[in-house]
Amino acid sequence: MDVLPTDRCAAGLAATAGSVAANAQPITAAFYRRLFAAHPELRALFNDGNQATGRQARSLAAALVTFTGHLLGEPGPPVDAVLRRIAHRHASLGVAPGQYPVVGTHLLAAMGEVLGAAMTPAAHDAWDEAYWLFATALVAEEARVYQRIGADPGHPWRPWRVTARTVATPEVVSFDLVPVGPDPLPGYLAGQYVTVAVELPGGDRQARQYSLSRAPGTGSLRITVRRVPAVGDAPAGAVSSHLHDRVNVGDVLDVSPPAGDVTLAPGTGPLVLLSAGIGITPMIAMLGHTARLRPERTVVAAHADRCPRHHALRSDLLDAGALLRDFHLHTWYDDPADAGTVTNGEVAAGETRHHGPIDVGALPLPEGARAYLCGPLPFMRDVRAGLLARGLPPEHIRYEIFGPDPWAGTPPTD
Repeated sequence: MDVLPTDRCAAGLAATAGSVAANAQPITAAFYRRLFAAHPELRALFNDGNQATGRQARSLAAALVTFTGHLLGEPGPPVDAVLRRIAHRHASLGVAPGQYPVVGTHLLAAMGEVLGAAMTPAAHDAWDEAYWLFATALVAEEARVYQRIGADPGHPWRPWRVTARTVATPEVVSFDLVPVGPDPLPGYLAGQYVTVAVELPGGDRQARQYSLSRAPGTGSLRITVRRVPAVGDAPAGAVSSHLHDRVNVGDVLDVSPPAGDVTLAPGTGPLVLLSAGIGITPMIAMLGHTARLRPERTVVAAHADRCPRHHALRSDLLDAGALLRDFHLHTWYDDPADAGTVTNGEVAAGETRHHGPIDVGALPLPEGARAYLCGPLPFMRDVRAGLLARGLPPEHIRYEIFGPDPWAGTPPTD
């Protein structure tokens, strides 16, 4: 993306970029406080849990610093990838161009609040220009996404009925969804997600994004939801708890069209699908799509979990793998003895089972492979580092993160 600031803007950014980077998280925290105080209706677009832990503020701070570095010509992650990922997230929530002036007003005010005298009129004008360069690029990218997925930012939600509810593990439930009324089932790509919005007890509306956990072409959408427990300062997941406790077959949910840029690339070369915990959901869609359309493709699947009993969608993994001609399954369990059921406890044909954390060095890595990762951040950092150490090019590694992306589009290289 070719975005060039004016000389005055570049000079103002260069003079204050260090202060902004050093105070990025306080600035973004002040921004959200100001924004929600003035526009409480916008809180529905943001995860309350991520707000409570500061994760949302860290994500915005990372994007702000990344984009500023791009404007100043500093080395960094490709800004196109950052914009594309944010645009897909925004489009899935119905973010509209008219909301950007509101965001800009409160972001600049937050910078002034935190930086104080350092936020001179010249610095204010520089950051105002930088913000609008960022916003204009995002609006343009979002327009392309809206057109591609066939969504209207003014009316992003459609009613979908739950046609099946399946308990996958003690803390994971799958929901099959079909449109209510005449709307056709939308097409989607393996690896994409939808956003589900619910009215919580007390009247608050919250939205969450869930990967589609079944390959396209099956007549319905499926999301697979892990109940998010309270951990430390992070509250229990409000939407996941609501779905687990209150949503049953026949209920109707507001759902936005499928979106997401981390999708299975076409081709016939080898695939390596690596996941941990609920990160298996997009991998199941990719694996099922490959098994149906490219059964000759070599696939290496690796999954890490607490134990076989907590390995969600394991039967789907085995069923899709059985359709492939060259399939290698490696599983890592913290406690392999905790099988729970005979089906989950058995070692399947072609499965290599390991104990402890995942070890990339133990995986077969076919020449020319492309890898897809999904799971907790520490897992993906370690796995990506292991793949790079084994010679897989960075451009052959794609990843999906649930929630705001503190990597701002590109994971760390060490």
